[in-house]
Amino acid sequence: MRLLIPVLTMVMALSSLNTSARVHHKSKFNRQEILITMRDGVTLNTVIFTPVDAKEKLPFLFLRTPYGVSEMPDPDDNPYVSDMAKDGYIFVYQDIRGRYKSGGTFQMQRFTRNKQDKKAIDESTDTYDTIDWLLKNVPNNNGKAGMYGVSYDGWTSMMGAVDPHPALVAISEQASPSDMFLGDDFHHNGAFRLSYGFEYAFMEEAGKTDSLYPFGEYDIYDWFLKLGPLKNVNEKYFKGKIPSWNDFTEHPNYDEFWKKQSLPYRLDSPRVHIMHVAGWWDQEDFYGPITAYAALEKSDRSNKNFLVVGPWNHGGWAHGTGRSLGKVKFDTSTASDFRRDVQAKWFAWHLKGNGDGKFPEAYTFQTGSNTWKAYDRWPPSSTSKKQIYFQQDGKLGFSKPTSSTPTAYDEYVSDPAHPVPYRPRPIEQTYGMNSRWYTWLLEDQRFVQNRPDVLSWESDALQQDFTVTGSVFAKLFATTTGSDCDWVVKLIDVYPPWYEKEPAMGGFQLMVANEVFRGRFRNGFDKPTPITPGKVETFTIDMRQANHVFKKGHRIMVQVQSSWFPLIDMNPQSYVPNIFQAYPKDFQKATQRVYRSTAFPSHIEVDGE
Repeated sequence: MRLLIPVLTMVMALSSLNTSARVHHKSKFNRQEILITMRDGVTLNTVIFTPVDAKEKLPFLFLRTPYGVSEMPDPDDNPYVSDMAKDGYIFVYQDIRGRYKSGGTFQMQRFTRNKQDKKAIDESTDTYDTIDWLLKNVPNNNGKAGMYGVSYDGWTSMMGAVDPHPALVAISEQASPSDMFLGDDFHHNGAFRLSYGFEYAFMEEAGKTDSLYPFGEYDIYDWFLKLGPLKNVNEKYFKGKIPSWNDFTEHPNYDEFWKKQSLPYRLDSPRVHIMHVAGWWDQEDFYGPITAYAALEKSDRSNKNFLVVGPWNHGGWAHGTGRSLGKVKFDTSTASDFRRDVQAKWFAWHLKGNGDGKFPEAYTFQTGSNTWKAYDRWPPSSTSKKQIYFQQDGKLGFSKPTSSTPTAYDEYVSDPAHPVPYRPRPIEQTYGMNSRWYTWLLEDQRFVQNRPDVLSWESDALQQDFTVTGSVFAKLFATTTGSDCDWVVKLIDVYPPWYEKEPAMGGFQLMVANEVFRGRFRNGFDKPTPITPGKVETFTIDMRQANHVFKKGHRIMVQVQSSWFPLIDMNPQSYVPNIFQAYPKDFQKATQRVYRSTAFPSHIEVDGE
């Protein structure tokens, strides 16, 4: 069993866009593709780009991936690394075990080996063996190596740093998953990410190379609705042949399988210099880098652990200028600036000794104000906890509700037969042609605001800027007529009805933070328990982090709903021990009530200024 991360959009795009680019100019690199033998005899396909006219001994920059390396463009044709190519490196790319041209068997996020077994292997030993081979067989190297990569490639970088080769000096994990049950690709707070988990598991495990599932329909909302209970996946389609899907069905709770796969379980202290990189609107792995950073920061005694967060989607810093995302503009070239002024300087200092070595502990882009901010810790210590309360008549405010009546609640009916779509339909296949998956977190939320199964509370127009810098939590006091339920909560920046700067954005509803929570896990992710129908329960939902200014004249909105389909599988709303084994009869309508009284003051809590 193993899980995984999302497809590295950048690598796939570059492979298709740049295969012809190499013929337009004489390459500045010598390229060789070879098989390197690991300690157990398995050979891994490796592509090495060596600068033609190097004037000095150079370090290695190493990327390991499940997505195929044979079509990797020359480094100076690859926007992700072109700034570093100018500085001079030996670039190395490798297919991990069982993928594309490498031997061995692929395992999703392969578990860390038993270190008592001298013959055992894992991603860490494969990294060690490759670096060792490179040092001995590639001439004119300076004895140092760095690793980097987005998504799965970021995770393999972290695995290389678990038991690092002495030559591995620095890495930059970018959008690496940290925990596939709590907050990354396959689950969020125990709620299963259906469309993504289904598509990604098939893509990586149906063969040695990536392949898209043949849905035969453009709008996969309909396909997944007709699918019915999750048990139908193996009964009708996968037939038990996709290992990760089998893992999902066998491990519906936060058991040892998920815990041992997580980064916090594998990490102790930073043994190399690490720069974690995240995007505020990463549709796949925002949780991963901020969690890895926090886990390592607890034991960082040598100032090796750093964090960068920008206004990007998954891997969005690796290509393009980063001046906008979806319909939202940032007024500066956030992605190209990062590649030139942060990523290139990070490796130049650690691998070549160039520069001053001064990097802020945390460097984050503050959306709304559209400015980069440097902090000496993250979250910063200068903020204070602020509560934003749900109030009557759909209002949102900073004062506690005053009503003490039993009817101080808002309610809706959640119907599994008519789930709320997570983005405007049609919902294209995740990695299919013309997919809008990459920017769905920036979709205008007005598309669901008036649905009867979505609640909205909205503040008055702000009289001054309100800044959220750090953690965001939702605390819901709520009931359900079922015995299980999901809660989806969104913190939204509502633009003024007339937005002078860009009139077409008038009234736009931008998600600043959002998260789903599976109610059965309110007492712990390893111990699901039924909900007593009609009993007011407390649901505390970690909505992760943000650095955003709600500008004067904007409004703050919170939306709550109980489905986000087909991103999240439909909760039956009646408790069953394993939702992957639920039957059609288990799915029922439920009335959800969210309270807003003095006794039960539902609210959002933020680190605010």
